[in-house]
Amino acid sequence: MSPVVTLEGGDVSSDASPPSASPRRSGRRRAWIAVLAALAVLVLLRPLVFETYTVPSRSMSPTLSPGDRIVVTKNGELERGDLVVFVADEAFYDQHPDRGTLQRIGDFLGIRPNERVYVKRVIGLPGERLTVDEAGTLRIDDVVVQEPYLAPGVLASTTPLRIRVPPGRYFVMGDNRPASDDSRNHLGDPGGGSVRAADVIGEVVWRYWPKSGWGSVDDE
Repeated sequence: MSPVVTLEGGDVSSDASPPSASPRRSGRRRAWIAVLAALAVLVLLRPLVFETYTVPSRSMSPTLSPGDRIVVTKNGELERGDLVVFVADEAFYDQHPDRGTLQRIGDFLGIRPNERVYVKRVIGLPGERLTVDEAGTLRIDDVVVQEPYLAPGVLASTTPLRIRVPPGRYFVMGDNRPASDDSRNHLGDPGGGSVRAADVIGEVVWRYWPKSGWGSVDDE
């Protein structure tokens, strides 16, 4: 809600001049008005530029841990390896909620009470052919992909895969592959468990809590 600034004043008699405010008081008032205006702009622009979320599970461990608080931006093209937050209703559950006026307003404000929101890593881009062999080696268009963000000894997948990512969709996986509900678990679903670009809320770019983990997550 935008802050409201109320300017108080009174009647001034015709035979007296109003007392002039001291420069210090006027400067202090202008400073407060500037702060309140900046906060109002931030509140209005926040849903368009970024949102904040709390990580609920260990599916992205060791990159993200339960309780981590992250900042998600809504600008830019996604690349392989990006961490994304998305609505999983259509991709994983084949549910298509009615996006009426109230739902669209909620989207604008970042309020999604009845939707399943996940955080995962982009593995396959639209149109790419993704395979995982029986040895757990990941290949994209026949090129082996290294995944330094996985914990030592963790395979790309223990389930062999062969899929071409549909246009306008992304194939996603959690970094904690043995404990992640992701695109691999929904291969038989519409879209092969891949996530529509329209369902991506944004890219995870910053962790602001806990203090020990404060910083960018782009290169993790």
